[in-house]
Amino acid sequence: METTTLPQHDVIGHVEKGVLIGGRWRSSTGGATFPVENPASGGTLCEVADSVPVDALAALDAASTAQVGWAAVPPRRRGEILRRAHDLLIERIEEFALLITLEMGKSLAESRAEVRYGASYLRWFGEEAVRIDGTWKVSEDGTARVLVTRQPVGPCLLITPWNAPLAMPARKIGPAVAAGCTMIVKPAAQTPLTTAALAGVLTEAGLPDGVLNVIPTTQAGTVTEPLIRDGRLRKLSFTGSTPVGRLLLSQAAGTVLRTSMELGGNAPFVVCEDADLDAAVDGAMTAKLRNIGEACIAANRFLVHADIAEEFTLRLVARMDTLAVGAGTDPSTDLGPLIDERQRRRVADLVDATVAAGARVRAGALVPDGPGYFYPPTVLTGIPSGARITREEIFGPVAAIQTFTTEEEALRAANDTEFGLVSYLYTRDLNRALRMSEQLESGMVGLNRGYVSDPSAPFGGMKQSGIGREGGNTGIDEYLEQKYLAIDMTPPAERTPPSRPEASETVR
Repeated sequence: METTTLPQHDVIGHVEKGVLIGGRWRSSTGGATFPVENPASGGTLCEVADSVPVDALAALDAASTAQVGWAAVPPRRRGEILRRAHDLLIERIEEFALLITLEMGKSLAESRAEVRYGASYLRWFGEEAVRIDGTWKVSEDGTARVLVTRQPVGPCLLITPWNAPLAMPARKIGPAVAAGCTMIVKPAAQTPLTTAALAGVLTEAGLPDGVLNVIPTTQAGTVTEPLIRDGRLRKLSFTGSTPVGRLLLSQAAGTVLRTSMELGGNAPFVVCEDADLDAAVDGAMTAKLRNIGEACIAANRFLVHADIAEEFTLRLVARMDTLAVGAGTDPSTDLGPLIDERQRRRVADLVDATVAAGARVRAGALVPDGPGYFYPPTVLTGIPSGARITREEIFGPVAAIQTFTTEEEALRAANDTEFGLVSYLYTRDLNRALRMSEQLESGMVGLNRGYVSDPSAPFGGMKQSGIGREGGNTGIDEYLEQKYLAIDMTPPAERTPPSRPEASETVR
């Protein structure tokens, strides 16, 4: 089992803790700071600059000033910067993994996986930078040539969540850099250190001053609203909850700001009666417990055919009972703490309310004593109809199992939500797999697979789970505008001269 020998204080000590504006790290205006907490102990790791609106507007000044020059940088050069940043991340995987674990809580093994995953977006979009294309064609009537080019949208505001403090910024920064856009990144207040360290790597890789600016803050709405309402900002990309996404969309309407939204999920995990149960349980462990269940693509509602529900439950409980819960820095840990006390209380309240309404606890459901924000892997069955746990995103290691008897019933239950980010489906019947996948109302489907994240695939949802896609061949499109040039090709002899106005029509 991999372990790390890096001193924690050295890793924290090497990270910038200020505001990055125009290539310079500095204190926030007024000098305010806020603590970054270790969720495994509840203790403070360090203090970080707390940005205010003046800092945000200064970051936009820097991004706007840098935009023209950065857009003119050749695509190959932009791609090489991203590739160098990728290589630096992989070289420093232990340092970044420890940093993620300290401020977010996940195990070192999962943190290493996140570093590789986040770095892969930089590599992917480094390769996409040189593939930005356009079109050339003859107009319908032959009198013109239609030239379509694509150019950078312009300065972008990237708002990232705490649950993947390296992967989420990388997934947005990668295509923005590749497209030639400048950026302002607002990381989550719980996990600003990893984003700061990532910015340092990009600077070391050759990113020019002002292209990437970072504004950590505890006053997210107060700091970002002036940016969103400023006409110089051209793009907003947000990953977070649907209620916050709705608010940001309403603010963006004022300037008709281009937006990308990756919002909440309520993923169904459907197990049909012909499923490979071993594979389904393996997939359930991944889809439910990856990132401690604190993921927008986490399985939220387990819909299992009644004929196999008890066997599936027993196998899932047996697997969950083997997991070691503890500090992520311990190499024996499988499941770390939740991000903070508020999130743990929310998960515990959902479980308690479900049990009070008649659900049966098959594993877990007890908040442990001691420091840190730990919650055990939990399995519930007999979920009452309409329970909150089936309607709200759990964001914790809790599997709520319901049953169905027909395919139509499963689809109806799976789609009975305003969310539509991802669905998981287990069946050995190819026709059923394709039929149900087409009818599942989600932007992604894990078919006999509990993991869908892939830099080469378009990540995003339907309904109130978001707008736009990140990753894949279309991910860079979110940061590019199309421009159409109509080029007149009419031969001079065929051009109709403008008619001479009559005397009465002479313009005075």
